[in-house]
Amino acid sequence: MSGSKKLMKQYIKATLNILHRFIELVARFIFKLTYGTTGQKMPPIKDLILLESVTSVAYKIRTRKVSSVQVLNSFIERIKEINPLLNCVVANRFEEALKEAQAADELIRSGTISENDLALNKPFLGVPFTTKDCIAVKGMIHTSGLYCRQKIIAAEDADVIMRLRNVGAIPLALTNVSELCMWWESANVLHGRTCNPYDTNRIVGGSSGGEGCIQAAVGSTFGIGSDIGGSIRMPAFFNGIFGHKPSEGIISQKGQYPTPVSQIQQRMLGIGPMCRRAKDILPIFKVIVDKSAVDKLRLDDKTEITNIKIYYQDCDLNCTMVSHINPDIRHLFTKINTHFCKAHKIVPQKVAISRFRNSVGMWMAGMTPDDGPRFGEQLTNLNGSINVSLELLKCLFRVSKHTFIAIVTTILDRFSPKPGDSKHMYMVKETKILQRELSELMGDDGVLILPTHPTSAPYHNEPIIKPLNFIYTGIVNVLEFPATHCPLGLDSHGLPIGVQVVANNYNDRLCFAVAEELERAFGGWVPPTVDV
Repeated sequence: MSGSKKLMKQYIKATLNILHRFIELVARFIFKLTYGTTGQKMPPIKDLILLESVTSVAYKIRTRKVSSVQVLNSFIERIKEINPLLNCVVANRFEEALKEAQAADELIRSGTISENDLALNKPFLGVPFTTKDCIAVKGMIHTSGLYCRQKIIAAEDADVIMRLRNVGAIPLALTNVSELCMWWESANVLHGRTCNPYDTNRIVGGSSGGEGCIQAAVGSTFGIGSDIGGSIRMPAFFNGIFGHKPSEGIISQKGQYPTPVSQIQQRMLGIGPMCRRAKDILPIFKVIVDKSAVDKLRLDDKTEITNIKIYYQDCDLNCTMVSHINPDIRHLFTKINTHFCKAHKIVPQKVAISRFRNSVGMWMAGMTPDDGPRFGEQLTNLNGSINVSLELLKCLFRVSKHTFIAIVTTILDRFSPKPGDSKHMYMVKETKILQRELSELMGDDGVLILPTHPTSAPYHNEPIIKPLNFIYTGIVNVLEFPATHCPLGLDSHGLPIGVQVVANNYNDRLCFAVAEELERAFGGWVPPTVDV
């Protein structure tokens, strides 16, 4: 590229960023006037069992300190209490779940299986959990937020659900998602939008937003989400919980809809746990991971925090039209560095990865199908394609069965670089170079700590003004690395913030170890309201 062209490109980028920043500020002022300061208060948490960790609940059930039926009733009552305000649950199976809880209690009382054997073979016996409405649960709706799929009922469990059932866990409800799981606010025409338990005027993220919400509001012991651009980690960030996007190819995607339409998308997509306690991630992960991947994951290896090398980048990714990192979030890195220095004599090393500037282009290249259906076709459940002009007109009069952002995404998808185009090939090449660069940096004993998102939860609909902010998580997907979001308290507005811990492929255990360390140091999940 000649000097004059490079200079012009830099000028255009700077101009776009200044314009975007101005629009952001004006929009934030308007949203603040529209919504006011804070939304409605969530009902306080009154039942102590709701605050227990997953492993604690499981232990108390199998040792008969509490019954599975009691636990289920507590969470059912909690869902009934919070859902009218938060709209996180879109379908439930309360009656069936209670019958399964009774069967679990009877098995425990019978004594036919020893307590040790239960802990080993059915570690989650009688424990209720939830999952997002794109992961199949037999006999329940399986819509992925699509209006045209409202009558589709799952004929069988997704593999991850089946694996959890096999160890005694009980599916309790399905949670809300964005339309076709492709936007970072969980709202759709079929089920409406979900509200943040810390401030109902704010978003919960997407696409596993309903799941992030119900975990933060203690309506479930744990949840299962999926992540192709941050769909586990962004809701975990906005709702102040832990969420893990796994290494590529280690957890079955069977029963997840929409299915990836290319091999690259399949490697970008990950199904993983969402929960309030860091120590619960590993036992859930061990259940849902493919048995063929167990050896290379070395999940039972003892991981000493002092043996982990810490790298971090606390500055912006330098992408065009992506928000700057909020000062409250940037300050987290100072706190993290201070902790590791004082507690473990570890000096985290600051890095500045220049290739992050192409993150948006890399993710878009990864999402471009070689020969599969386009986004507009997927919106019809692969029954033709939507008429964009007609849907925009219907959207104007609020009669469209699709969200505005889904329609816009269809338009943008048509103009995305096609496989084989010079720009697409360049981004694929850049992805491989960055993947190799970070892999060499982290090695087998290092993690990279990054912002999960540049700001705390925005107001409803505000993501339309800053659609590319998802890229802080999306870049990790296209690089195919595992990453865990770790909550680190609340910002100056009382909203959750945190960071994501990234490791080399198959080094998920390092993410878990750092997550547990950060939870010990800074407290982890902060309950929205407690009254016990």
